[in-house]
Amino acid sequence: MDFEIISEIVQVETFARGVGVRIRQFLNAKYAGGRKVYWRHCKGFAEVEYVNGEIWFVEVHWFEAHGIGRVAPTDKRRIRRIA
Repeated sequence: MDFEIISEIVQVETFARGVGVRIRQFLNAKYAGGRKVYWRHCKGFAEVEYVNGEIWFVEVHWFEAHGIGRVAPTDKRRIRRIA
């Protein structure tokens, strides 16, 4: 489901980096133009708004790399509904 992050991401934690990121070849091909980039897989908590108008506090996962930024955010766990 598509969503938009509407608050600051809090309690940010990196839980995989470098060769620990399993899909790094895919990320390099899609976002880095084929060059090898040092990726980090991170998670945090934020308020998000879904396309149907619902607002939830969720656990968000994403990948990030220097010079590329934050890519492929996904919602992993809905904590509580806000609106």
